[in-house]
Amino acid sequence: MKLSDDASAVVSKRSSMTLFSDNANHYSHRVRIVLAEKGVTVDLIESETGAAPAELADVNPYNSMPTLVDRDLVLYESKVMMEYLDERFPHPPLLPVYPVARAESRLLMYRIERDWCSLVDAIQNSRSDNVVAKSSKELRESLVAIAPIFAEKPFFMSDEFTLVDCCIAPILWRLPVLGVDIRPSKQSKPLLAYMDKLFSRESFQESLTVQEREIRL
Repeated sequence: MKLSDDASAVVSKRSSMTLFSDNANHYSHRVRIVLAEKGVTVDLIESETGAAPAELADVNPYNSMPTLVDRDLVLYESKVMMEYLDERFPHPPLLPVYPVARAESRLLMYRIERDWCSLVDAIQNSRSDNVVAKSSKELRESLVAIAPIFAEKPFFMSDEFTLVDCCIAPILWRLPVLGVDIRPSKQSKPLLAYMDKLFSRESFQESLTVQEREIRL
């Protein structure tokens, strides 16, 4: 997408890369994790209330967050942002090198969106208590059901930290505010160990906003 003259003027006032980020939004968080993994300096425009900054409408027709602006390029879909950053800053790589493995990683991200992100969005956005309670229960049961998988590899279905983990981490961090309690048990032990591993990563800690840190104080 090419910026209009007005939008270009807005962006030119800032650094070469800008991220419009919603502190409560797990999609914004996943992009910040990738930026931290890559060590990329970015001009971060944060929203603590979910309200879009006035200037966002000048660069994004949907006025949505996250939105990544890199010179004349504007991206407003989180998975596209993540893959763009991985290609633009190739070290460390966050997707496998070989086409089959890359396709498998993309499919895992798709399934996370369908199976887990949809439930998170329902919990955060629905006005129905029944929908929220049902979605919280489904999310907990789904996570516990696949918990043994986390014991098979150091990261999710991989020996290396990947974009898949970047998608999962923000959801797991938000479990307390989503009403999902993963209690210690033989079944959940691999999942809890995986969570500890993710949360202790330097990049993950760097990605957290003040508001996000308060989730687990």
